[in-house]
Amino acid sequence: MPIKRLSDLSAPQKAALITAGLAQVGLFAAAWGDLSLRRPDAVRGRKDAWRAGLFVNTLGPLAYLARGRRGSDWTEADVPDQTGRVVVVTGANSGLGLETARVLALRGATVIMACRSEQKAQKAAAGIRALHPKGEVVPMTLDLGDLNSVKAFADAFRARYDRLDILVNNAGIMIPPLGRTAQGFETQFGVNHLGHFALSAALLPLLERTGGARVVTVSSFAHRFGELNLADANWHARPYAPMPAYGQSKLANLLFTYELQRRLNAAGKDVLAVAAHPGWAATGLQGDSRGSTLANRLFAQPQATGALPTLYAATAPDVTGGAYYGPSGLLQLGGNPQRVDSNARSHDTQDAANLWALSERLTGVTFPV
Repeated sequence: MPIKRLSDLSAPQKAALITAGLAQVGLFAAAWGDLSLRRPDAVRGRKDAWRAGLFVNTLGPLAYLARGRRGSDWTEADVPDQTGRVVVVTGANSGLGLETARVLALRGATVIMACRSEQKAQKAAAGIRALHPKGEVVPMTLDLGDLNSVKAFADAFRARYDRLDILVNNAGIMIPPLGRTAQGFETQFGVNHLGHFALSAALLPLLERTGGARVVTVSSFAHRFGELNLADANWHARPYAPMPAYGQSKLANLLFTYELQRRLNAAGKDVLAVAAHPGWAATGLQGDSRGSTLANRLFAQPQATGALPTLYAATAPDVTGGAYYGPSGLLQLGGNPQRVDSNARSHDTQDAANLWALSERLTGVTFPV
């Protein structure tokens, strides 16, 4: 029987053929992308063998997606007891920060909810208290867009507490119109990176005095398209572009984390600097447009699941300094947490050193390591 040309097929046959082809291409792209993002220890077997297998028509991608990946079953129930520990969570009045604060308070920690809005923080704290947690929740005012507020918060915290076990640099803003912080920094770079940089510096001496303390900084998958422009980090010379600015701030989070761990190691300090990302979680960070709302309903995971990588980085006993944790699901968009890799730019030691120097100059703070 002669093979028909595409032009000889009926409309339903063409549609079926195109659909099958797109499905095959989609399966291959999803499997290849997921395999590329995974660490070798998160794959059953060898990566190069699976790459070869993916080229075997549709069966290779299906086999990889069904059997090739190592999952994670770690949930908030696995968070160790936190009784007696003191934790600061920035941006704890909503989203991932609220979920992080809730779980840590339920496990017995004293959780400082460091928030810009006192009213929202009090309301969020009341919601956690209604769950009758073993620990306390204590709202305190912190505006990461104002370095004077960062200093005031750190001074007030040190006057009240003599230990700090976990600092969770969680608060962030995403793709707003061009704005400036109190000190004139572009808002995403200023809040997401510089504010947390200054806060971490101010609280590091207390972290050093607390055995086994951790600094957890929440980055994003967006770091993968971030590019560091130290000559114009605050978007004075370039036309402002919200998404690239966001990517730069999230890349800065990772460069900061890895450089901080290198400095802690060199100084022999018993503090871990680690990073996490939530995947795609249904928070208010993406805005409330009709498109964002629909996309969240279709594809996003719940906030509580999105907070798991942060909780893992903050509490799991097998966490190592300078590591990055994210979802274990397809393309790291969702799922239970495991260690993941970040891109090559985030590991550029020269960029990290230059960013550190710029951050100290802009904020006027100096780290004790």
